[in-house]
Amino acid sequence: MKKSRYSDSQILAILNQAEAGTQVPALYREHGMSSATFYKWRAKYGGMDASLMARLKQLETENQRLKKMYAGD
Repeated sequence: MKKSRYSDSQILAILNQAEAGTQVPALYREHGMSSATFYKWRAKYGGMDASLMARLKQLETENQRLKKMYAGD
């Protein structure tokens, strides 16, 4: 799985900037990302805080481990 260029805290900070009223195209230029990346993050992480985001990452990791274990049989 590809490692993200942005940490969880950076993603949350960018989404919070957008919610605070910063124009979205300005965020693209400031952080060097595409519009698709921003909207994908907003769909996936919108409205989350740091603890919920950490739990989501933990569940995704566990799910990936279980899929590998099941496929290995």
